[in-house]
Order: sequence, then structure tokens, then C-alpha cells
Amino acid sequence: MATTIRLDEKGGRQTRRGPLAHRYWASAAMVVFALVPYLALSAAIGPITPVIAHQLQMSLQTMSLASGLGNAGYAVGTVLAVQFAMHLPQRRMMLVYTVLLVLGCLLSAAAQDAGMFIAGHVLQGLSTSLLLIAAVPPLALGFGAAKLRETAVIMSMCIFGAVTAGPVIGGLQANAGGWRPLFWIIAAIAIAALLLAVLTYEYQPPADRTAPWDFGATGLAAVGAVGAFWGASELLTHRFVGPWTIGPLIFGLAVIVVLIIHQYRVRRPLLIIRPMLQSTIPVAGIVIALFAAAASVSATSLTATLQTSLYSPVHLGLLYLPELAGAILTAILLGLVITRREMQLLPLVGMLCLGAGIGVLRVELPPSQTLTLIGSAVTGIGLGATVAPALFAAGFSLPSTNLQRVFAIVELMRAVAAFMIAPVFAHFAATIGGNLRAGTGIALWIGLGLALLGAAASAAIYLLGGARPETPDIDGFIDGDSPAWYSPPLLARLR
Repeated sequence: MATTIRLDEKGGRQTRRGPLAHRYWASAAMVVFALVPYLALSAAIGPITPVIAHQLQMSLQTMSLASGLGNAGYAVGTVLAVQFAMHLPQRRMMLVYTVLLVLGCLLSAAAQDAGMFIAGHVLQGLSTSLLLIAAVPPLALGFGAAKLRETAVIMSMCIFGAVTAGPVIGGLQANAGGWRPLFWIIAAIAIAALLLAVLTYEYQPPADRTAPWDFGATGLAAVGAVGAFWGASELLTHRFVGPWTIGPLIFGLAVIVVLIIHQYRVRRPLLIIRPMLQSTIPVAGIVIALFAAAASVSATSLTATLQTSLYSPVHLGLLYLPELAGAILTAILLGLVITRREMQLLPLVGMLCLGAGIGVLRVELPPSQTLTLIGSAVTGIGLGATVAPALFAAGFSLPSTNLQRVFAIVELMRAVAAFMIAPVFAHFAATIGGNLRAGTGIALWIGLGLALLGAAASAAIYLLGGARPETPDIDGFIDGDSPAWYSPPLLARLR
């Protein structure tokens, strides 16, 4: 492979760069191929879970544990990515992350037993979040304001477009009666990501070698995520109040709270909790991300469970395909407004749409095909208009040098809310109300309440902080000179 050699700023050290370095679309394609495998697979695996369990002689509980540990790996990776970025050459670490992704995909696709499958799936989750934090902020900042629109669209589509396409992909594979072809396709996409990571390589120094190694933060993140997701995954076959469920779940959540408090109080934190929690717009963004992730769980997975006996996996996946259309629409909308003042209002609109989508799905249970098509479309719009815009809104409120750490904090909290609450809602839907239909109805009401509460809470935070929508200074933000806009202190009007 051809590479070029260039001198660093001091004219001394020689560094290698790939032939596609500084090519935006090559770098963007690398990000897409790096994030899509795990995120799409996490949504596609549901219809083919029984097939995998049967062929690998795994119980459904073991499959649930595999998904839980994969999600725990995703949560832990957000913190590890920041730790490594501080001290190690960032682009070299991206190569390591993509190698781990390829290894995880190959292990899962070629798995012969439960241990091999679980190890591969955990590596997939871990490497995906490592790549998200390592690759997306440089893509947003490294090509100037002119490409920020495209980056916003790509990021939104990678996170939510891949997830919303998952049910159809899983349904098609389930209809074929297998699972390995899908996993080998996922592995091929990961290999393409590795190839593009090599071709776009250029040396990038560590962010801050003087920063302390915070093994306490990474340890707390690992223990908290594994405990919380382990306990949640055990709800498939255990009662909620039991030593295998609520014990590790509550313990894990408590450890994550300790992590946040520790990072708030420490003098040189790994995660910049204090400036985020003391500022109006980042707090509003965190609230939006948490409530949207929690509310959306009931919107699709629970209603789809009610319909599994009515339709084939492919038919059911197609009923929820409008969710992908909604995600595409809002990704394009985010790209249009990201340089405008309306960007700050988009997450609030998204929360209202999310609530409306849940309401449509709740009209009758199980929802009719028409209601499912409409409800999934509106829900997709709501999801696409909440978390990704909230990430950028929070990131714009601090200097761009903090963007990786902002994304890490929001994604850690969103991952816990989205991936952990899903099995909790599924457990309650199956155990309360006397039957699955009644329990799902109650869970949908809770989801609707969470969406409306999240919208009201974020609006109140804006009003009590005195924040006003303003046009972001993108050029100044990318140059690292200042935040893109002013975010007043939290609850400034009450002080």
C-alpha cells in the first residue's frame, strides 16, 4: 500500500499517512462501517435469537446474558476511549479498535459454543463505543464547518438508522432459517472499516499526556456497567426482587452514580462532569438523551412482542420499517439546522414526537398494521430528533477540545438508560396486569409519561437557566477558541 511521508511541525519526526488521509468521504465511510455492525446487529438479533440458541446449544437466558454483556462493553468503552485518547496516539488506537471490532465479528460469526459467541459479542460492543468516541469528534472537527452538516447526518444515521433497520434485517435472516450469513456480512463490513482506517491513517498525538491515568474511573465504569446489565439480563427467567436481578442491577447503578460523583469532585477529572452539570444546555441535553432512551424502549420492542404470533418475522420487520424513514428524515433535518438557532429546539420537538408515536401505538393492543406503520414512523422521527441533536447541543456549549468527553458522558448515560431499561420493561410487561397485553399497555403508558416528562423537564431547565436559542459560532467552535454559543449557569434565574 502506498503511503506518503511528512515532517511534523518541528521538521524532525517523520510520520506516515495513508493515501486517503484528509479525504472526507473516505473518513466518513470508515465511521459508518465501524459503527453500523454492532448497532444494527443489536436490533436485528431478536428474531434470530432462538435459531442461534438452538444451534449453539445455548438457553435463551444465556442469549440474554450475551446481549447484556455486549451492552455493558458498549457502556464501558465510552470511558476507556477518553482515557486512551488522553495518553496514546489517537489514530493508532483507532487501528487497534477496528482490529478488535473485526476480531469480535469473526468470533461471533464462527462461534461453535456459547463462550466463543459471548466473547465476540462483548468485543463488538466494546470496540463500537471505542470507535464512536475516537472517530466521530475528529470527523466533526477535522474538516471544517463546511462538512459539519454531513457529519451530523452521518452520525445520526449510524446511531439510529442502523438500529431502526435492524428488525427488517433480522426478520429476513430469520425467514431464511439461519444466522451465520448475517454475521459474516457484519464481519465483512468490519473488515472494510479496518481497511479504510489504514487508508485514512495519519498520526494524531495524544490529547493531553499530562492528564493523570484515572484507573478509578475506568474501574467504576466497568464494575457498574457489568453489574447493571447482568442484573437486567437475568430478568428473562428470574423475578425482579431476587439475588440474581435487583441485587446486581441496583449495585451497578449505584456504582455508576459513584463514578459521576467522583468525576464531579476530583481535581483533574477524566470526564468533565462538573462543567456539564453546572451549565443549562448540557444538562438539558443529558435529560433529553436519558428520557428519550428510556421512553423509546416501550415504543417498539414491547408492541412488536405482542405481534410475533400474528405476523412472520419479515412482515413484522416491514411494519416497523417506517421508523427508519423517520430516522432518515430527522437526520437530514439535523444537517439543515445544525448551524442555525433552531437546532436547540429540535430535541424538544423530538420528545413530543416520541410521545405522539407511543400514543399512536397505544390506541389499541396489539396495534393494527395501520397504527403500527404510523406509530413507528412518528417514533422514528422522535428518536432521530432527540439524542443526536442533544449530543451536539451539549457539545456546542463547551470548547471543542472537550467534544470527545462530552460525547462519552452522554453516550454512557444513554446506553445505560436504553439498553438496561429494555429488559426491565419487558419483564414488567410480562408480569404485571395479569397478561402480556395488559402489561404492555401499562408499560406504554409509562413510556408516554417518560417522553412528556422529559420534554417538560428540559423546557423547564432552559427557562430557569435563562437560555435562549442562538445561532452557533461554528468557525470559532471548530478552531477551539470558544463554545459555539453561550450556555448560562444551571438555574441562573433562581440564583
